[in-house]
Amino acid sequence: MTAQLPLPGAPLQHYVSSAPFDPLSIEAMTDAQAKVHLASQLRLMWWKFRRHRLALASGIFLLALYGMIIIAEFVAPYNLHTRNVDFIHAPPQRVRLFHDGKLIGPYVYGREMALDMDSLKRVYTDNKSDVQPLRFFCRGDDYRLWGQFATNVHLVCPAKGGQLFLLGTDRLGRDVLSRIIYGARISLTIGLIGITISFVLGIIIGGLAGYHGGWFDLLVQRVIEVLQSLPSLPLWMALAAIMPVTWSPIIIYFGITLILGMLDWTGLARAVRSKILALREEDYVLAAQLMGAKSGRIIGRHLVPGFMSHLIATATISIPGMILGETALSFLGLGLRPPITSWGILLTEARSVSVIAFYPWLLFPMIPVILVILAFNFLGDGLRDAADPYR
Repeated sequence: MTAQLPLPGAPLQHYVSSAPFDPLSIEAMTDAQAKVHLASQLRLMWWKFRRHRLALASGIFLLALYGMIIIAEFVAPYNLHTRNVDFIHAPPQRVRLFHDGKLIGPYVYGREMALDMDSLKRVYTDNKSDVQPLRFFCRGDDYRLWGQFATNVHLVCPAKGGQLFLLGTDRLGRDVLSRIIYGARISLTIGLIGITISFVLGIIIGGLAGYHGGWFDLLVQRVIEVLQSLPSLPLWMALAAIMPVTWSPIIIYFGITLILGMLDWTGLARAVRSKILALREEDYVLAAQLMGAKSGRIIGRHLVPGFMSHLIATATISIPGMILGETALSFLGLGLRPPITSWGILLTEARSVSVIAFYPWLLFPMIPVILVILAFNFLGDGLRDAADPYR
């Protein structure tokens, strides 16, 4: 006799008492087997994703970064435009715990500056008699949290009258670490907004092309082929250069985001089209058509949810491309412009070979770019593997 399989969410005891004994039936399963059998698709995906340690660590890292940008003013030691004119191009300071063999907690040494008359380079040396303990949850530069609440509380501050430049300073004496933290807000959100635009366009255009086919499908495919044949970076540069210099920084920000989203939808649209071509002949689609459902409802309620997990994995892999696009455009001077600060804007300080030779710490904004790109790629691999029903 065929085993009676339980419905999701139904009490297990009902099937244990009513179904006849069968080695393949639910009552013959162990607790672990029954747990897997009754688990939802989302829970199964989470179990598979959790086994991908690198993807899980990348997801936690990205969540921490996106949580940080919400309170960037609190996390940063200094304000975005705070200048320390006595410490221009100061190298990074080292955080220490022990002084003269005694544990005194995290601290830095004070700095003394001298001018090298041969190279006209500022030379900084540690004054080991000037111990400056770090302060936590302290009062420092004034700021407005979320533009609404005036406060001056920071996570970490230098000692009163001291300095704290963990990643050095730039040509105006501004703290590089603080500017990297502020720049993360722009560089990370431009990828999310851009992928939202790309996601909407890809699903709508690719869904209609795959469901209806015909001349619309042919037109969409030719447009996708033309856009994908164009070199990305020169096209981005040309479109970014069109924007007038009189536009405000916030309009330029949304303009760059719109450009990145409008050019990135082609790959997603092609993936959606191929999936819908494979699913539109299923019986449940025919049943929905016979019941009078319109094409928009069939695509949005019945077809797209069937492969939404794959779309999410594709989106996580596309976000790094948008972050790199913004960074490249800003680095070349064709993207975002000051006073908006992003990682690409910060890297413009290191466009000269002589600057890199004398002040290599100005390349530090490249490190979070690399880490975020790798984290998104690892996260996308983990989501793709977890969503694959054949693994």
